[in-house]
Amino acid sequence: MAEPSPSAGAAEREVDPGTLRKAITGSAIGNATEWYDYGVYAYVAVEIADNFFPETGLVGTFLVFAVSFVLRPLGGIFWGPLGDRIGRQRVLAMTILLMAAATFLVGVLPTYDQVGVWAIVLLVALRVVQGFSTGGEYGGAATFMAEYAPDKKRGFLGSFLEFGTICGFTLAIAIVFVTESLIGAEAMTDWGWRIPFLIGGPIGLIGLYVRLKLEDTPVFRELEEQEAVESSAGSALKDLFANFWPTILVLMGLVAALNIANYTLLAYMPTYLTETAGFSSTDADLLVIFGQVAMLVFIPMAGALSDRIGRKPMWAGSFIGLIVLSVPMFMLISQGFWPALVGFAVLGIVYVAQLATISATFPAMFPSHVRYGGMAIGYNISTALFGGTALYVNDALISATGSNLMPAYYMILASVVGLISIRFAVETAGCSIRGTEIPGTPESEAELAEMAAKGG
Repeated sequence: MAEPSPSAGAAEREVDPGTLRKAITGSAIGNATEWYDYGVYAYVAVEIADNFFPETGLVGTFLVFAVSFVLRPLGGIFWGPLGDRIGRQRVLAMTILLMAAATFLVGVLPTYDQVGVWAIVLLVALRVVQGFSTGGEYGGAATFMAEYAPDKKRGFLGSFLEFGTICGFTLAIAIVFVTESLIGAEAMTDWGWRIPFLIGGPIGLIGLYVRLKLEDTPVFRELEEQEAVESSAGSALKDLFANFWPTILVLMGLVAALNIANYTLLAYMPTYLTETAGFSSTDADLLVIFGQVAMLVFIPMAGALSDRIGRKPMWAGSFIGLIVLSVPMFMLISQGFWPALVGFAVLGIVYVAQLATISATFPAMFPSHVRYGGMAIGYNISTALFGGTALYVNDALISATGSNLMPAYYMILASVVGLISIRFAVETAGCSIRGTEIPGTPESEAELAEMAAKGG
């Protein structure tokens, strides 16, 4: 397929390499902090069940995991339009601080045996803070990355945001694995589960430091210069739903497919391997670490490929691959460590075609003056419905049917929804994402030409 043609018209604003590296690092570390927290919670789910839910077990653990996702749409509605009003950088500094604090405080909570139901109340409260802050973090980080990256390299550079995602998950499970290996399973259940949460605080502070050193994105600064920034967060929200609801629906369909695969493969897999496939916890952790490292290798490659062939072929190819391969790979996962490693790695690498292109695809679906809000709201509503519930739904489907292949069927159904959704997305590879029209459309091309004529 031919390389997508870049938008004609207004020239890009140059960003010096040092600033670009800082922008990529700041976005990636924040994203790593977010997914580190979700990874740790999922990877010590059994220990959390023992300490907080002695009566309901994993059901209670997974329901509280889902609680944080309920708040993500509210966070998106609050932080997204605010980011379109006051800037991406300011909001991202606030969200990473809240995320890191909530993760750290989980590590010092009293247990059910110590304070009874108050332990659950405090855990839920911190998951609420985590969900609310995350509602502004991911959409903002993707927007920040996309608006700093050059048009022709947005896929490659944007892939490092998702590199941060996998690094967060991998760091989480690596710390859980090392901790349990050093202190043993009994101590891990007793007190060792706290260590990964406590480490999350310093990680977030590093990201905060990097973000505070950055200017806002060139695209947002240009909006400010042209006085095209929304007059208030409320007007940004009104404009978004009045004029861009079809785009939000397309985004939600893609996010539903993305997140069911994401949370099944990256968050639920350790529980599946131990509770369903019969692996020891250390073998399960080790297997997921190896599989995620394989994904890390392919993420930048997939991002760069999307710059050449387009975003839509990458997404469609990934959906088709998951439809075809999910069942055979899950069958392989039940055959022992090495077959399971192959099965998990294959599914992970196929999924990477979606993961690597998120920050190049989703923010570019919206014009710049409502981009943060559109990305944050659409992404988080769909994530709350289909991401936060994925662990519980997969577990419930296996229990209800007795079939270990239910997670595979769930991913197939999600991929069908994704294939339908990608049909209605606009191809934006190589296109400018400046201006107040949807990138990649004739209206955007006309606006860019007008900007160029005025010397913009």
